[in-house]
Amino acid sequence: MKKAILLLEDGTAFLGRSFGADGTTAGEVVFNTSMTGYQEILTDPSYKGQMVTMTYPLIGNYGVNPNDMESSQIWAEGFIVREYTRFSGDGALDILLKKHNIVAIDQIDTRALTRKLREKGSMQGMLSTHNLDETTLLQKLKTVPALIGQDLVKQVTCRESYAWNRAGKFHLVAYDFGIKQNILRMLAEQNCRVTVVPAHTSSKQVLALKPDGIVLSNGPGDPEVLSYAISNTQKLLGQKPILGICLGHQILGLALGGKTYKLKFGHHGGNHPVMDIATRKVAITAQNHNFAIDPASLGKEIDVTHINLNDGTVEGMQNKKLRAFSFQYHPEGSPGPHDADDLFKGFIGRL
Repeated sequence: MKKAILLLEDGTAFLGRSFGADGTTAGEVVFNTSMTGYQEILTDPSYKGQMVTMTYPLIGNYGVNPNDMESSQIWAEGFIVREYTRFSGDGALDILLKKHNIVAIDQIDTRALTRKLREKGSMQGMLSTHNLDETTLLQKLKTVPALIGQDLVKQVTCRESYAWNRAGKFHLVAYDFGIKQNILRMLAEQNCRVTVVPAHTSSKQVLALKPDGIVLSNGPGDPEVLSYAISNTQKLLGQKPILGICLGHQILGLALGGKTYKLKFGHHGGNHPVMDIATRKVAITAQNHNFAIDPASLGKEIDVTHINLNDGTVEGMQNKKLRAFSFQYHPEGSPGPHDADDLFKGFIGRL
């Protein structure tokens, strides 16, 4: 058994077993409360800059497969679990982790780690199989930049535009801030052909594609540093219907004059209750974000449409006049129930 160590910025150390690649990695340590979906979580570009702790204790037992990839690679900086159970077939999780050079640790107390993150908030951490000396690792960890102020979108966005599918009644242009493939799949199911464009694509270039609507995708990091995305969104407001998802929701809020703030430990998991204010219907949603929109910063022309029942944070909003709509959660996340599927259908109905 090869040892591995997880060290937090406050000096707390967890010694366990390595089941991924050899090496040393660092990032903001967050916890995810989903019981399944570890492959989708690891390959979600929104986790760039973060190391993921799974609160469900047994991970790996059903393996991995190509159909469950949300992107072409693993974006999480590291993986932390209570007990890795190796799938007996060819698609074992440890093989995927080693292929993408991802350091992973198990045999640690993830309940204690999660409680610490809930009490003190998300913390920077370092995960290593090469160096188990806590003093040395802590010195290295002090040089790791914090998540706030980093533009991580530029590291995950596509380099060139591409067509996801070429058939469909409606043409959508989707900004790739770290887009998940299931968003594209579900848009295609709504009779849409989708052109995906890099994050820096100008509003003029987007409009030249003559879309029926525009999608602002999910993605990683601090939304306030994405001045190019905010500026382009401002220029597109009122030109075409706009749908924002997760980071795209935050970018839209900033483009509309609002402000964002960092949550204590974020929302990561598949069991977040969200209420539609108009109908008071509650949906169980999948979420992955560390920032939220400050409702007090939103103008009177913006309606908050959905709220999180755990902490009251803004989960949806709209500006009917500008035909702009957004959701903080992931309607494509499939947390178990499919409560949020109709959100895509609702947006397409407004085109």
